[in-house]
Amino acid sequence: MFDRNTAVEPTVKLLEAGTPVLITEFYSNGMLLLKELQRHLKKTLPNSTFQEQRAYRSAYFKLSNLILLEIKGHKLEVKKSPDIGWLKKLYPELGDFLLSFPQVQGLNSSWQWYNNGVAVPVLRNKLQPYYGTYFPTRFDHLILFDNWLKRYSGPKKSAIDVGIGSGILAFQLVKYGFQKVFGTDTNPNAIVGLTEFMGDTKLFRKIELDFGHLFGTWEKQTELIVFNPPWLPASRELDRIDTAIYYDKNLFPEFFEEAKKRLLPDGKLVVIFSNLAQITKVTKTHPIEQELADGGRFQLENHLKKSVKVASEKTKRDQHWRSSEEVELWVLTHK
Repeated sequence: MFDRNTAVEPTVKLLEAGTPVLITEFYSNGMLLLKELQRHLKKTLPNSTFQEQRAYRSAYFKLSNLILLEIKGHKLEVKKSPDIGWLKKLYPELGDFLLSFPQVQGLNSSWQWYNNGVAVPVLRNKLQPYYGTYFPTRFDHLILFDNWLKRYSGPKKSAIDVGIGSGILAFQLVKYGFQKVFGTDTNPNAIVGLTEFMGDTKLFRKIELDFGHLFGTWEKQTELIVFNPPWLPASRELDRIDTAIYYDKNLFPEFFEEAKKRLLPDGKLVVIFSNLAQITKVTKTHPIEQELADGGRFQLENHLKKSVKVASEKTKRDQHWRSSEEVELWVLTHK
């Protein structure tokens, strides 16, 4: 157990040994221990290059998730803790259980976003992102797609949004007149959250959802396929939320193979991507360039780029590479 009177250094050593630690008395005690854990890791791990930052975050993730909080009656047991509606909404049958401190922090932040809504420049209404569903905090790529959609003059009978997530691309497609959008996702929270968010509205009538990998059960051909995949290759086994950020080696070959079957002869395949992995030296391979060079399935119609805004001066991470980052919109057609 850890409270304000517990020695910090022995507690950090317990975490490094794989021993869980329960926070007691006040919520702020957990914040204190997390702060001390960060300080300890900064002393023991380099944290300057992009790769070193990933290693630091991995170590922090592992150790911080051994810090636990007790929940009783869908409320945090410690004093002066936030009231988090997700505890009852997501765990209706569990009254008493334990969660890691980072999980509770995530639930708390998510509940605030869900309740207050998230403003997105390309949409008229705020999003209400469901817990565990990825939503962007940077919007350059969405603006790039919005500008492309404004000039799109092709048919608008149907489109497929692969990996619909919080639904932004699908909402943009509806905004610009697409009659039907079929959205898929491997994250059940995305499907549940969007179903709840759309309710019995025009969006619900225009957007059909399917829980499934890539194209799910959708076999029909369509005039437009949109894909905003993860921008970084995976360096370890992925959990569900990580798959919104990191891709495995099979994702792009499988996607392009399946996309060819579902794209009408005169249709367009739009992939929204970034040069992030290349400028941070994570990999030299660009999956879309590789497909165009070796896939034999598609040809390039257009390639648009937009520079990313410089990182906020408030950020604690070294993001000097942001000055070279560009989001990309690739328009491919049948070869």
